[in-house]
Amino acid sequence: MRRSAWPGAALLLSLSLLTACGGPAAEPQGTPSGAFASATASTTKTAGASATPNPTTSAPASASWTTYTTAAGDLSFDLPSSWNIKDPAGELAEGGGAFAEVTSEDGRLLATLRTNMATGSTCTEKYPYSVLESQDLPQLAQYGTVPRYTFETRGNDAAAGPPDTPAAAYGITTAPLPEGDSACYMFHFFNWPPNAATFGAFYNPELNLTPGDPSLPYLEKAKLYAGTPEYADIKRMITSLRSAG
Repeated sequence: MRRSAWPGAALLLSLSLLTACGGPAAEPQGTPSGAFASATASTTKTAGASATPNPTTSAPASASWTTYTTAAGDLSFDLPSSWNIKDPAGELAEGGGAFAEVTSEDGRLLATLRTNMATGSTCTEKYPYSVLESQDLPQLAQYGTVPRYTFETRGNDAAAGPPDTPAAAYGITTAPLPEGDSACYMFHFFNWPPNAATFGAFYNPELNLTPGDPSLPYLEKAKLYAGTPEYADIKRMITSLRSAG
């Protein structure tokens, strides 16, 4: 993956990490489903605190929020009422699970939720890394494991990340926090019956509105994005994911 080509960044995250390194030993295994069934949204207004917009950013924080629930009724999350849910599952063969894309008001892909995924990985290479944010999500605990939300990077100016370019992504993971000066590839999957799920995206400066000089290095842009109201909304959305049962 090169930064100059971003075909479906959130979906690319899901597909890339199926063979990523750094997966936890306790990650549930299963037969790949090959496809995902439809999920529909039910919306209800929820209280949302407005934030004072940062004058250096281009996306004000959202004050009005709604709730999305998958068709199976197993998962819900909150999102700004101006954002949209696109369910592309009808384009796939039947297989079960949810497959929903969250897009901004102007159609930018910001995150993908996908369930019923079979995972497995082996760590063959490690890279310089940074963890920009990390937060435990006890409401999603399964099999005695508490997932966490993370916004993290791989690679730096001196050493490229996988494959041959730095990378940054936000999402939910059951992989342990990296330790030392290097870490395996980002493994943004978490335990969710019957197999596993993913909810997040690669940071993509063409989709994620980022302040500052457009010529800044990719990883510097990712760090700047972490301070924007748009990112705050994404984090609030992803960390609100919960069982709807």
